[in-house]
Amino acid sequence: MKKPFRSVEAWKSALMTLPDGPFFELLRSVFGNIKTPFNKQKLLEDLVVFLSRDDIRKIIGLYIDEADAAFIAAAALLGEPLPGEMEDFLAEDMSAGELQARMLNLEERFIICRFREEGLYRIALNPVLECVLSPFAVDSGVLFPSRSGEGGGSFPVTERPAALKGDCLIAGIVSFVLEEPCLLRPGRDQGKEGMRKKILAEANRVFPGMDMELLAGGLYMLELLRASGEQLFPDRERLGDFAKLSSRERLEYWAAGIYCFEPEAFGGPVSYLDRGRVRSIAGFFHRALGFIEEGTLYPLKTLRRRIFVLEREEPDTFPVRQGIHFERFLDALEKTGLIVKRGSSLFELASSADGREDAANGSGEKGSGAVLAMDAPFSWIAYPETAFADILDLAFFSAVRETGAALRFELTRDSAVRGFDRGISAEYMSGLLERLSGNRINGTLVWTLGDWEKRYGEVTLEEGIVLTLSQDRQYLTEAEPLKSFIRKTLAPGVYLLFEDAENASRAPARETETAAEALRRAGVDIIARGGAKAPVPFPQRVFFSSLKKEEALPAPENPRPSDPEDAAKRERAREEVKAGFRKSLEKLSLTREERAELLSRMERRLILCESQLDGASIRYEKLEARGLDYAGKANIARQAIASKSLVEVQWSSKGDSREVRGIPGAIEKKGGESILILDSAETPGEVLRIPLGKIGLLRRIKKSIFGE
Repeated sequence: MKKPFRSVEAWKSALMTLPDGPFFELLRSVFGNIKTPFNKQKLLEDLVVFLSRDDIRKIIGLYIDEADAAFIAAAALLGEPLPGEMEDFLAEDMSAGELQARMLNLEERFIICRFREEGLYRIALNPVLECVLSPFAVDSGVLFPSRSGEGGGSFPVTERPAALKGDCLIAGIVSFVLEEPCLLRPGRDQGKEGMRKKILAEANRVFPGMDMELLAGGLYMLELLRASGEQLFPDRERLGDFAKLSSRERLEYWAAGIYCFEPEAFGGPVSYLDRGRVRSIAGFFHRALGFIEEGTLYPLKTLRRRIFVLEREEPDTFPVRQGIHFERFLDALEKTGLIVKRGSSLFELASSADGREDAANGSGEKGSGAVLAMDAPFSWIAYPETAFADILDLAFFSAVRETGAALRFELTRDSAVRGFDRGISAEYMSGLLERLSGNRINGTLVWTLGDWEKRYGEVTLEEGIVLTLSQDRQYLTEAEPLKSFIRKTLAPGVYLLFEDAENASRAPARETETAAEALRRAGVDIIARGGAKAPVPFPQRVFFSSLKKEEALPAPENPRPSDPEDAAKRERAREEVKAGFRKSLEKLSLTREERAELLSRMERRLILCESQLDGASIRYEKLEARGLDYAGKANIARQAIASKSLVEVQWSSKGDSREVRGIPGAIEKKGGESILILDSAETPGEVLRIPLGKIGLLRRIKKSIFGE
């Protein structure tokens, strides 16, 4: 980030490189007619002396209005931005035409200047006026309005609806995908990506108003969900590592996954580059949310500008020439519950995403206290206070039935068997429910779980690699490395092995499914799946690391809006200064055109002392014409054509008011009417034909004195 003020010598050099025409026009606006012989270096020294006078600096500071202050703060914050960057950053406060006119006005008032660097002009603040401009430069709060969420202020607020907390929502999705063996569409190699319509319809019933495909896709990009054929299944090892993060960090990772997800990703591998990008964007989300304070409301433009600044500081986070897609970024934050929308364009940080470091959400430990309400012997409601590690365990052996402000789970035979398949015992299940419900579970549930577990152990389908060893080689299984690969001893000398660490928790193969179906036809209703039963016996790897070390974006220097009474006082003081100059102007003997030009300079805040009125170098230049001033509009159009200047045009078309900026190319006659031919600046390649008689305002936008 470049400093907003260069050296005084650099500023002088920028003015010295101006062509003689713009240079002397600028100096004559201060000193009037310049006597010959003259020395450009001496004139610049005189200009520095003039701008250093206390009375002049006082008026320059007084002339700075709210729009000027926002421009100065933006130029300082962005650090010598390009004009186009300023246009993008301030787009919600002023049109491109208004911004162009303001930049020119600030140049004429010596508040900003442009430096040419690597073939591009950059905007910087005048170092001679640093003592005047510094208070405005550091007041970046004017760029990022916000207010307390307690009420008051000018932002409309609506109550936020009850929504499922992020951690609970992840657990609900895990439970949902475990229930659906054929969740993904077949034939994805023919371009039929994503979830089945029938599954999405069921998801909409269980998770009303939520985009299940996108939410699950975000978890898929984090590899918390994996695909095998048409099935999605959770990776319990990665989920365990994920649980060690804080609640806030989990949601930031999830939001990054959602941002990066495309429907065709389902079924394909998540590449090393994908993982790196998700990690990078999660860090970006973390820093972008670092300035948002809980209990404070932010309009859309504040969020957009903070992202603009951060993206500009981190150009390598997003693909070259693409940048961040702001609407997609905002959507990911809303869907994960990191921010909550209040009204049409107002947002606040969700209180559930404050990132506090507690035992339940920070270290991966289990929570304590009653957080379940048993609404039936085999059904319960899990509240948002449930620790993530606990609610994940619940998701692995119960079926999600309803969502809202909380989750409702149901224990079924099939859901219990899924838990047994993943090494969760009936004793652990009943103990977890007992602890989380405050000892309120029904004895029937405990007995039923025990009965299901007993029957589960009576019929088992195993899959994997079978190792056979002769009697004199069986000693090999007692030491590493072979010992770590053995999942189960089937018989003396016959061992079932893990295939590898990546596939130890994969979904059952088609052959195992065929065998299971045969057993069901034979009357066996509970079948153990040994393939994913035991934990992976390899050293645990770290899949997710904390984002805390990522530096958060600092809050604005002054986040409070300026006092309206203070702004009103400054406006009155400005008018008093102008009134004094108008009285002095009345005493001078001038032509009508000369008087009009000096009045125009007053309104543009170029007159800083009375000496600029008496003996001023006056060249009247009309920049705009309105309504019935047909000749004035024609003259301004011809001037713009000759100088290839931008113009701003307002006109009526079929009863609608329109406004456009562009460069006029010609005036054509058609049936006795003059038509302005305009190349649109907003839509490249679009040529507009506007009758002069229908134009309500035609304003020529002068070019920068620096030649851009």
